[in-house]
Amino acid sequence: MGRRYTSYLSRRFSLYTLRKATLSQELLLGIETSCDETAAAVVGDCGSGIARIKSNIIYSQRSEHTEYGGVVPEIAARVHIDTLFPVIEQALANANLSMADLSAIAATCGPGLIGGVIVGSLAAKTLAFINKKPFIAINHLAAHAQVCRLSDPIEFPYLLLLISGGHCQFLEVFDIDKYKLIGSTLDDSAGEVFDKIARILQITGGGAALEKLALDGDPLRFHFSIPLKDRDTCDMSFSGLKTAFRLLIQRLQPLSWQDKRDVAACLQKSIANALVDKTQKAFLMASQEIQQAKVLVVSGGVAANHIIRLDIASLCEKYGFTPFFPPLSLCTDNAVMVAWLGLEKFKRGDISDLAFPPRPKWSLSW
Repeated sequence: MGRRYTSYLSRRFSLYTLRKATLSQELLLGIETSCDETAAAVVGDCGSGIARIKSNIIYSQRSEHTEYGGVVPEIAARVHIDTLFPVIEQALANANLSMADLSAIAATCGPGLIGGVIVGSLAAKTLAFINKKPFIAINHLAAHAQVCRLSDPIEFPYLLLLISGGHCQFLEVFDIDKYKLIGSTLDDSAGEVFDKIARILQITGGGAALEKLALDGDPLRFHFSIPLKDRDTCDMSFSGLKTAFRLLIQRLQPLSWQDKRDVAACLQKSIANALVDKTQKAFLMASQEIQQAKVLVVSGGVAANHIIRLDIASLCEKYGFTPFFPPLSLCTDNAVMVAWLGLEKFKRGDISDLAFPPRPKWSLSW
């Protein structure tokens, strides 16, 4: 497959030309294929040190996976193969650029579903080789960790709460490649619970759809205790909440629409309460550098949830921390965050070898 794929790339891009941009810009193409979003974006630095998003294209595979109740890795990889190059072409066209205008090409090389990671990283390496451009391997978690700095003047160090469908972690961030893990989920992630309960409720759209459903629900109708509340650690657990809500839904059968709204509102509040409890512990247990900086960055798909944002912002006000959240469009998986971190690495001369292996797991902590 690799030789056919490389040949296909060569044919597509050896003939591909668009009007060239001014060469004074540093321009990075980012590619993201770690799960079920096929994404490409161009981020540029015009010399002022301020990054600008030139294009941001995302093809969502939600419709391809809906009937299976979750992401099917094999299907995701095949859809990435079919859609990635049209997405890349559109990203370049929207930025009014050609491959020749790019300074480098960055791609997510892990962690994630390995089939998708292979597709994206191989595409980036091949384009880099054909067009004689530097290749930069990006850790998907690091891209989430750094994306807030694209839109906000955030200095190192800062405390990071990364909450998504696959990850739930507290990290101390000291640089673009220096992290210290101080807490993580012991089982399910918060985003995974949102998505699972949405499927049980037969709500299409995962956590985002559940949040909309919760708008007309009663968050106080059902009460569940905060997992691991009595433990003085930053570790989290969400599998118990998932089971409790699954059993609740079974007891309520047949569900009315109001039942579904109330379940959604209670689940959202329960997860928010758990995150607030552990964030409070993280404030108290973080290193002296973090406690002096008093900055919290909340990133990942679940960071788009309005109730979670409000509750964590209120906690930050109480403890004197300044909260930062990415723009909603940059919370879920996207290629802007890949291109942005690639740009930062490129400026430091941090270039990857084309032999850099795709990784299903890739820890940030040291």
